[in-house]
Amino acid sequence: MCSTLNQSLEHKRHTLAHVMAKAIIDQYPHAKLTLGPAIDTGFYYDVDFSGGEALGDDGLKDIQKAMKKLLNTWTTWSHREVSVEEAREVFVGNQFKLELIEEIAARGETITLYTCGTNKSEFTDLCRGGHCENPSAEIDADSFKLDKVAGAYWRGDEKNPMLTRVYVLAFDTATELDAYLTQLEEAKKRDHRKLGKEMGLFSFSDLVGAGLPLWSPKGTALRQRVDAFVQELRDARGYEHVTIPHIAKKSLYETSGHWNKYSEDLFKVMAKEGDDHEMYVLKPMNCPHHTQIYDAVPRSYRDLPQRYAETTMVYRAEQSGELTGLTRVLSITQDDAHVFCRESQLRDEIEKIWDIINEFYGAFNFKLRVRLSFHDPANKEKYLGDSAVWEETESLMKQIATDRDADYFEGVGEAAFYAPKLDFMAKDSIGRTHQVATIQLDRLMPIRFGLTCTNEKGEKEPIVMIHAAIAGSLERFLAVLIEHLGGNFPLWLAPEQVRIIPVNDVHTDYGHDVLEALKAVGLRVTLDGDNESMGKKIRQAKTDRLPYFIVLGDQEMNSRTVTLEKRDGTKEVLTIADLVNQLTNERDTRAL
Repeated sequence: MCSTLNQSLEHKRHTLAHVMAKAIIDQYPHAKLTLGPAIDTGFYYDVDFSGGEALGDDGLKDIQKAMKKLLNTWTTWSHREVSVEEAREVFVGNQFKLELIEEIAARGETITLYTCGTNKSEFTDLCRGGHCENPSAEIDADSFKLDKVAGAYWRGDEKNPMLTRVYVLAFDTATELDAYLTQLEEAKKRDHRKLGKEMGLFSFSDLVGAGLPLWSPKGTALRQRVDAFVQELRDARGYEHVTIPHIAKKSLYETSGHWNKYSEDLFKVMAKEGDDHEMYVLKPMNCPHHTQIYDAVPRSYRDLPQRYAETTMVYRAEQSGELTGLTRVLSITQDDAHVFCRESQLRDEIEKIWDIINEFYGAFNFKLRVRLSFHDPANKEKYLGDSAVWEETESLMKQIATDRDADYFEGVGEAAFYAPKLDFMAKDSIGRTHQVATIQLDRLMPIRFGLTCTNEKGEKEPIVMIHAAIAGSLERFLAVLIEHLGGNFPLWLAPEQVRIIPVNDVHTDYGHDVLEALKAVGLRVTLDGDNESMGKKIRQAKTDRLPYFIVLGDQEMNSRTVTLEKRDGTKEVLTIADLVNQLTNERDTRAL
């Protein structure tokens, strides 16, 4: 089980947001403050500088220095409850704070102002509380660092003014901050955008469009093998493959409920200009199509479960400013699957999917935690269905997690509006956590589409649907994997597994003998016949992060052996037969 929220750190970050707000106002009197929430690595504050000079990255050091001075004088907090009129008077001229005040009043909540500092350092802000009692004594002045500035629309709405978002890293201690900064430096070296370009895996084209990656033969080979691994695991557990088109009528998504909730994020398609046919949509998800495969024929309880798997692209209209490498794209390749089953089959089907997830991520040495994403009993109106059913399903999920001795924690309020889910969190090799696979239960969509089976009594029985994506988005998973491995793919996955480098032309014929022996057992091997120096060829093999390369000279040719060099620099001399056996065994066992 996980630990509870670190409230002390939350309070430090919240307090520092106020300190920074004061430092900014002192240096930029025209600035208007908005919101400054805590986030996983610190906090940010959105500020409107439209009335004059704006804070840029080059001004962060001055703000940080001012924050440290202020921190020495902040020793106690005071707060007072005020009326709407009093609050308006305090923040007159700041339309952002005035908007927040009206919202608080509309909810019937108490409006509170918090003040810290003395004399010139005194600062008052609209706030609910949750601070360090004595910031000067409790906060290490070396435990935070102003990180960067970025643009952000007020309340995340592009129709609103563009603000400056100031990001700050903040931890309990300077040691923890230093560890995180080291992690960031390592992450820069491993950035999938940098390595993907160096290794020739994918590219982007302005003519094609942002967020639409183009995969080279090497990158495509990588994608195909990741997907083949997922499908191999599914095939062993009774999944069958289906195929659907990339578009559908708008009415499909009206029935599923996606149109009302996500219509602004969908790509609309018309057959011809001026065509009076119904609007079509580039599919944003596959589940509505799969319901129609299930519903194409009457189903008996004897037919269940039905397990459909398909790897296909979906399309979502992300804002251009949010598109980043492979992690946020417009075309998303999902290794999608849906299970249609009875309530009594839920546990067994969840266990099967969980086994697939463990085996898949275990092959890459990811450490998994599981978030039990449950509903919030205090806000029942946000969820569809009977409370007793919710509690029964959540109890089942918790029981499965307990029985499996899983490292899990509960995420109250993280459920989908129609059902709880299991969200898997993977920790990578440099300590970052990524949400990856999801097992999602769905009772709503079967109801919307009228999906049933005929039970033992000859009656129509409602069914339940399980959504399960293992890699999830292949694009996002490969971004995570490239950075997790630093581009050093295991032999079974590497697009190019072995490169043969003859010392000179006289060794080329023997190089072809080795090449054919390895190709005969299905290894992906090339022979470097470029007219370059040996040193350059070897450097290129290392730059390409090949699992192995082989240098062939007189000694190897005369003894009919090879010198196999691993990317870690270790070497060994093998016969061709031993080489084939060693590499095929490493490939077939999916050794990391």
